[in-house]
Parts: sequence; structure tokens; C-alpha cells
Amino acid sequence: MNIKDTAESWETLSSRRPFEGRKTAVVTDEVRMPDGSVATRDYQAHPGSVCVLALDEEERVLVLKQYRHPVRWKLWELPAGLLDVPGENPLRAAQRELYEEAHVTAGEWRVLVDFFSSPGGSDEAVRVFLARDLAEADGERFEASEEEADMELSRVPLADLVRAVLAGELGNPGLVSGVLALRAALAAEGGLDCLRDPQAPWPARPYEA
Repeated sequence: MNIKDTAESWETLSSRRPFEGRKTAVVTDEVRMPDGSVATRDYQAHPGSVCVLALDEEERVLVLKQYRHPVRWKLWELPAGLLDVPGENPLRAAQRELYEEAHVTAGEWRVLVDFFSSPGGSDEAVRVFLARDLAEADGERFEASEEEADMELSRVPLADLVRAVLAGELGNPGLVSGVLALRAALAAEGGLDCLRDPQAPWPARPYEA
């Protein structure tokens, strides 16, 4: 049995945006259901995101702790950011975020995992990269602002993150997905060689390599 998600679009009779924010919007669609009825679906329109699981030579993961106002929690996360420009190359965006949030560069990149963060209420697509061969970036650090000005940066052993995820102590979806995907890849036949090229196609967010 071939287990694979498939793209599909049901007939949308009308679509409007009752709210347009700085980065995201709320969309209200009238959608034709398979039985012929019409249902209203509200969701967040999102440009998409990238995350970076930066793994050093001691199998420690670079993580940061950041305040997230909607949930009123400080969460441990991977360096991450929005795809601000339509069609933006996600690898370039990931490299930018690793530099800006951690002042780190990486010599080796792979795609670790792709997922939809909350497909029942948002069209956000997320790509998590694995970055290795880490080095401190040259030049001055990027000047952080707003929530990022309060970030705490650390390097945590992968095994400790796996334990904390399974214990329910870590809840950021990029971190959870990335950490467990990396553990699965390391245990798989072929190890990290089974991971995709950093320029692998991403149907949820098409881009130019």
C-alpha cells in the first residue's frame, strides 16, 4: 500500500479575507462538499516557514528559548523564520535564519522533514533542514528586536531533546518534528544518507532552486 499525501482542491464558490495582518491573514471560503452541500471554512493564510536543526560534532542541537504570546509560553525552538518573499528558496531562507538567530553557518545541509503545522486551521507549510559542519559566523551579530531580544541560546544533546519531547516537556512543532525525524533517520538503514538533497522539490511551497 502506497501511503502518500495527495494534492486536491475542492470547488471554492467564494473567498474573502476579513482580516489582513502584517504577515498573515484570515481567509473565509465557501466550499462545495462531496455531498453537494456548501460549508464555510475559516483559516489562516500563511507564507510558510523554515526551521534549522543545527547539529554539532558532539551530537548537540542548537536551540533557543523564545516567548510566544498566542500560547503564553516560553518555548524551546529551532532557529526558524518565515518565507517572506513568494517563491523564496527555502534553503537560502534557512541559512539566513541560522545566521541571524544564532550567528552560525553550516557547511552541510539536508532536508530533514516537511509538514503542515495545523492543516485544519492554517495553510502554513514548514520545511525543517538538518545543518551540520557548524562554524561561528564572521562579522557582527544581527541586532535582535521584539521577542527575539529576549531569546536564550543553548546547545542540548539530541538524546536529551528526544527524552523531553516524549515526556511532553517540549511542544514547539518544528522542534518536535525535527528532533524525532533526526532520531528516526539515524536509526534507519543508510542513516543520514537517506535524507533528501537541500534543494529537493517542495510541492507545498514551489520555488526556484
